[in-house]
Amino acid sequence: MQGNELKDFLKELIEFLKSQEVAEFDLEQADLKVRLKFAGEPVPAAPAFDMAQLARMMSANQAPVMAAPAHVAPSHAVGEAPAAAAAAPVIEDAKHHVVKSPIVGTFYDAPSPGSPSFVKVGDVVEVGQVLCIVEAMKLMNEIESDMAGEIVERIAKAGQPVEYGQPLFAIKAK
Repeated sequence: MQGNELKDFLKELIEFLKSQEVAEFDLEQADLKVRLKFAGEPVPAAPAFDMAQLARMMSANQAPVMAAPAHVAPSHAVGEAPAAAAAAPVIEDAKHHVVKSPIVGTFYDAPSPGSPSFVKVGDVVEVGQVLCIVEAMKLMNEIESDMAGEIVERIAKAGQPVEYGQPLFAIKAK
């Protein structure tokens, strides 16, 4: 792309990204690198992102191949529910504390296949006790209880992908 063509493409790209409420975007190809970071309040939950519309826009402008956009949630197929919405109902009241995933990854309830679970419903746990593992990028992250009490519900399932902030366990305070 040359001068005005690149300028027009970037203007259209910026307008599109703002309309999709994207907070950050990276594009990299050969000697062209573009990093966009929009000022303002961070978006609490990333909206669905229309990758098909972006692909059409980029192919129409013969834009370079892009790197994956940051802070963008994938679109879901029609009739497909996001993983968090498909989870079992969470007990939400003053008597129960919900332990949430601090990272995106894969939930495991045991230290290895065939091993007993770290905890099960009815177990009494202490602060700092390991409840599960969330694997992220080949790293096993132990998730510890942040309060003492009884496990009243295990919300995530072994091997299930979990999102940041997704409920994993409900604990009844001692």
